[in-house]
Amino acid sequence: MPKIILITHQKGGVGKSTLTFNMANALKNDVKVAIIDLDWQGSIYKSRSNSDIPVYSPDDLNEIQSLDFDFIFIDTPPYLAKKTAELCEMADCIVIPTKTGIYDLLAIEQSIEIVKQVGKENKTLIVLNMVKPNSTLSTEMIEALENYSIPVAQTSISDLVSFTRSPLNNQLDEKAQNQIESVTMEVLELLKNNI
Repeated sequence: MPKIILITHQKGGVGKSTLTFNMANALKNDVKVAIIDLDWQGSIYKSRSNSDIPVYSPDDLNEIQSLDFDFIFIDTPPYLAKKTAELCEMADCIVIPTKTGIYDLLAIEQSIEIVKQVGKENKTLIVLNMVKPNSTLSTEMIEALENYSIPVAQTSISDLVSFTRSPLNNQLDEKAQNQIESVTMEVLELLKNNI
């Protein structure tokens, strides 16, 4: 049965789709991976012809457990509280990407509350995403997130052009690749520790 990695946040604009796509890409040469794009915008699904990773639509969600993959990444839309709880229950691991801003900190509370309602705190990882260079906001954000008892990834994902272009050219530059591989390994470690 495939391991389900859910990428979710109740706020839009935090880079869920790009992170989902690149984490799946980081694993595609070693294991069988797929993506289910539940985001209303359908960005990953619409660009699937540019990728060699199978991408499924929301219609395929019910068949997810029978698909022949090692890992299935699920990209979610914002503001889907009721459905998010169901998806969290289904997930083997939950990734909450967040930008480092005051509104992002306020918005992450709802996502964390949903995770806690379904008892998946120990299967959840917060990833600082789209981080601006030379900013003290990351340190401040990590300190603020300590109150929620959900681990924060040691690797932050920078706001690099390479990530923005990746769905088109299916590749990352070295710095971006190193960051994505590090975060993906942290996710796999979380999965391994909670089997």
